[in-house]
Amino acid sequence: MSKKRFHHKKKGNIVKDLSAKILKVLNKNSQKSLNYKQISSKINVNDANAKQQILQKLIELKQNKRIEETERGKFKIIQNEHYHIGILDVTSNKNAYFITDSLEHDAFIPTINLNRGLDGDTVKVYVYRRKNNNKFEGEVIEIIKRAKTEFVGVLQMSENFGFVLPDNNKMYADIFIPKKYTNGAEHGDKVLATITDWPENSKNPFGKIATVLGKPGEHDTEIHSILLEYGLPYEFDKEVEQDAAKLTTEITAKEISKRRDLRKTLTFTIDPKDAKDFDDALSFKVLENGNYEIGIHIADVSHYVQPDTILEEEAYNRATSVYLVDRVVPMLPEILSNGVCSLRPHEEKLTFSAVFEMDEKAHIIKEWFGRTVTYSDQRFAYEEAQEIIETKSDRISEDVSISGKSYTVKKEIVTATLKLDELAKKLRIRRMQQGAITFDRVEVKFNLNENAEPIGVFFKESKDANKLIEEFMLLANRKVAEFIGKNKNGTPTKNTFIYRVHDEPDTEKLASLQQIINKFGYKINTQTKETTSNSLNKLLNDVQDKPEKNMIETLTIRSMSKAIYTTDNIGHYGLAFDYYSHFTSPIRRYPDVMTHRLLQHYIDGGKSPKSAPYEIKCEHSSEREMLAAKAERSSIKYMQIKYMQDHKDQEFKGVISGVTEWGIYIEIIENKCEGMVRIRDIKDDYYIYDEKQYALVGQTTKDLLQLGDEVTVKVKNTDLERKHLDFYLVQ
Repeated sequence: MSKKRFHHKKKGNIVKDLSAKILKVLNKNSQKSLNYKQISSKINVNDANAKQQILQKLIELKQNKRIEETERGKFKIIQNEHYHIGILDVTSNKNAYFITDSLEHDAFIPTINLNRGLDGDTVKVYVYRRKNNNKFEGEVIEIIKRAKTEFVGVLQMSENFGFVLPDNNKMYADIFIPKKYTNGAEHGDKVLATITDWPENSKNPFGKIATVLGKPGEHDTEIHSILLEYGLPYEFDKEVEQDAAKLTTEITAKEISKRRDLRKTLTFTIDPKDAKDFDDALSFKVLENGNYEIGIHIADVSHYVQPDTILEEEAYNRATSVYLVDRVVPMLPEILSNGVCSLRPHEEKLTFSAVFEMDEKAHIIKEWFGRTVTYSDQRFAYEEAQEIIETKSDRISEDVSISGKSYTVKKEIVTATLKLDELAKKLRIRRMQQGAITFDRVEVKFNLNENAEPIGVFFKESKDANKLIEEFMLLANRKVAEFIGKNKNGTPTKNTFIYRVHDEPDTEKLASLQQIINKFGYKINTQTKETTSNSLNKLLNDVQDKPEKNMIETLTIRSMSKAIYTTDNIGHYGLAFDYYSHFTSPIRRYPDVMTHRLLQHYIDGGKSPKSAPYEIKCEHSSEREMLAAKAERSSIKYMQIKYMQDHKDQEFKGVISGVTEWGIYIEIIENKCEGMVRIRDIKDDYYIYDEKQYALVGQTTKDLLQLGDEVTVKVKNTDLERKHLDFYLVQ
């Protein structure tokens, strides 16, 4: 009996992401109706099988009311309430959330519907409600703008090509690198890769190696990787350095004649002990009427950094200095930031000042703003100023011991410091009474050896000396904003200015915060703006010295809106100021440079310029500030993991700081290092995530592992490249 032969008809290739491709074409041609041949042409498919797939997909999209058939065989996209433009927030599990102001809730986007959308991209999404729970879900149909095209990762080479495996766990696709575009990189190198293309038929983007950073795990390699991951530079181009070196740094008699001369007024700086750039100073003088003249003097960066120069372009592009654990990446070259603009002791400097006459109750009697020339008589670290405040010393000696070092401290400086501390405390009390929210958070700092290896962890707390400087900087920022932003009768002006604004908290986020803190016996009252701020302050005060302190402070901060720069003043909720600007740090913040320029423009009698160019610069500055903050947090995380590498045999007390379906996050109490205990590593029971209780629940024992619980952990794994720390749960 002869065998039957079965002939399988060879099928054509399946066209991937066909819905998204069709919708993208119709979306771009939203005013036209196209037939399947025109659509085939625009997505570059021409074989019969692919065209048949397009015809079938068009029928399906029509049935789902995504498109309409305007005449026989011609289709047009239905532009309705289902289409929204917004930002993608990709999670580490490769799904995403779509964030847009036009929806009341974020829409969930599963991996299969991302259609090459990456974290932070501006996209157009088709949004619908899921039948089973009525929640929003979506599908990316068009990528409007890429958030970034450069990614740091490790190169894995084959014979003729390689792949870069991105460090960023939100980047779900490895980057294909043809051998000719490896730029000398070798297998295992950490590199910066640029995406150059993402072909329709490829699940991976194509790219090239832009920079070879070094070997993974090496200190400088990892620090540079952090900066480049967020698009931040780590060095200046030669032309920028050369431009800075050409500046005239001499302070001439002619320049002094244009300014208020305050060189004979007692002036000093108080900064961190490791600071190299001193961009603010205080002056103090007792007036004949018994009041005090207090000056807040700021480096006059705008005198040196002029518009339409290389330095100006660089300062704008950077927009901020970046403070990493082991270094500062300055906004301005060192000759400016640590040299000519830095208010170093015993040197004359060009400054921009806010000078106030204040009475004993810290009320403002008079104010003056303008360019000055000053001379700093003394430089204090915060610790040194704090010792003066705590000992209330009024002695004078050639050998005063402060913080273990000997200083010559003039009696008048000690007196000035103590009086300024008194006035600052009165300003602070008044600010708190007006509804300001205070976050006195502990900062994690590291003791580093000569090789930048962490040999210890300590916490930096804000004490009276820090708060003294803070209050007078806040005063200057507020009064400068009021001077430009409102008339003498208190009504708003229409003058274009740079404001630092902070919106009221999101009600949904406050509701989520309330749910969590309920478990610890705390409450917040959100009936009014005043009750909200008062109860938040009470909450932050009540959690002091409690195990859950850091977690609740972190959650409270997350419930707040983000402060941004803008020309549209809505006030600053957190500080309880109707007018607030940034005037006091132009060495490290570009918006302060703009503030100085505009302030001088109005002092000179200039008319209000158009706001649009300034608003663009404000948006850019806000974005760069956010990236710098992320890089700072990444560097702290990196150093924490590096520190924990040498403590693998040690047990630590910690607090559960987060609960997810795949495990619990633990923050170690003594050093604030945070890591994860994965659910599969908890052996005493089978645990399931309970979203309502913010807990993992043991299915046999019914034991709870929930937010705020104290536990004992031990290091399981430290991953410097991914900046991830895993724990075992000991108890």
